[in-house]
Parts: sequence; structure tokens; C-alpha cells
Amino acid sequence: MKGYILLEGGAEFGGAMAIPDRRALELAGGLAVPVSVIPAAAAPDQNDRRAGANGVRWFKQLGAARVTAVPLTDLASANRPEVAAALRESRLIYMLGGFPHHLGQSLAGSLSWQSALAAYEAGAVVGGSSAGAMVLGQYYYDPQTNAVVAGLGLVPRICVVPHHNRSGHSWVTRLAGQLPDIWLVGIDEQTGLLDDGPGHAWNVYGKGSVTLYRGGQAHTYAPGAPFSF
Repeated sequence: MKGYILLEGGAEFGGAMAIPDRRALELAGGLAVPVSVIPAAAAPDQNDRRAGANGVRWFKQLGAARVTAVPLTDLASANRPEVAAALRESRLIYMLGGFPHHLGQSLAGSLSWQSALAAYEAGAVVGGSSAGAMVLGQYYYDPQTNAVVAGLGLVPRICVVPHHNRSGHSWVTRLAGQLPDIWLVGIDEQTGLLDDGPGHAWNVYGKGSVTLYRGGQAHTYAPGAPFSF
């Protein structure tokens, strides 16, 4: 039985982010299940330890009892058997924000990503915020190089646009021209998506909304409004 996917728009670890994250913990099996936080996206500016500790603190504040920041910061560490084994046993795998291209390159083809997929196939929740959500789509935009990059593809036919209510919306016109057949998924900060509806339809949780762009059309969904790609 496949698990669930969590996509969040940024400004994690505070406020209304508690709403999608509590729902993710519920879907993962409750507060006693193992939760793994991946800090790799924060490694390029040497912020991974602090960010990982913040993630652990946040999920513990929500009541989770077994939360660990796994030491995954690059491709070499993602290929360590003990790191991959920890992810395989996790029921919620959460990737932090930061540098999307570093995160994507750290996971692509790695033992850890294989383990994350195995956990997902066994019912775990896999997701993340900002960069952590971006890399899960078929494509993502790398602001460091101004390039569209192939993502991990857990969610096909999408490109996540985080921080949509702040800076992210400015990416839409450029990306629509480069990815005409792909859904651009604009997610506001303090807002999350979970495919926990009937037939794995997506539901919006949190403070803001989600806007889908494709074919010159835009559709906005508030919390409680399910949709499918």
C-alpha cells in the first residue's frame, strides 16, 4: 500500500504549518512512529545542523516521540548504508528547505532515495517544505542557476513553486513558457498539500492557498478544496 506525499510552500516550523504536519503524522501512523528529518538542502551554507535541530524540535512540539535528523548532507552521505537503513524504517520522511539543486543532486540515484521510495511503497509519508517539496516533482526551478532541472519524479507532471504568496509567483511566467505541459503548483507559505483524499486526490491544509497553472489558466484552491492534477 503506497503512502502519502506532503508538499509545503515554506516558512516551516511555525504557525499554521502545524495543521498539515499534524495531519502528516496522523497519516504516518501516529505520534509514536519514527520520523526522519533530512537537512541536506541547508548544507551549502553550513546550516544543516541548526536546521535539522529545528526540525526535530518542531515535530517533538507537535507530539512526535521518535524524531531524528539523519546525517544526510550530500551524495556521499546519502549512499551510506546506515543512513539509508534509517530512512527505510521511517514512517514520515521530511526534507527541509534551502538549496533545491543540492538536495536533488544529493538524493538522485542514491541508496537513501531508494530507501525512501521503499518506505513510501510500504505506507510512509514522504514530503518536505520549499526545496524539500520542489525536488519531489518531475521538474524544479533552480534559482541559483536560473535553470529548470529534472526532479526526483515522485509526483509526475508537476513543478512546485514555493513561497507563492511572496516571491514564488514571479517564477510562474518564465516556467509556464519552459514547461507548457506541466502543472505549476504555487503553494503559499504556511500551507501544505497532502494526497489524502479519495483516489489520492489532493487536499490543502494551513493558512494560505494553492494555485495551479497550466495552459494559460490558473485555478486557486483554499483549505478544504480537494483537487487532482
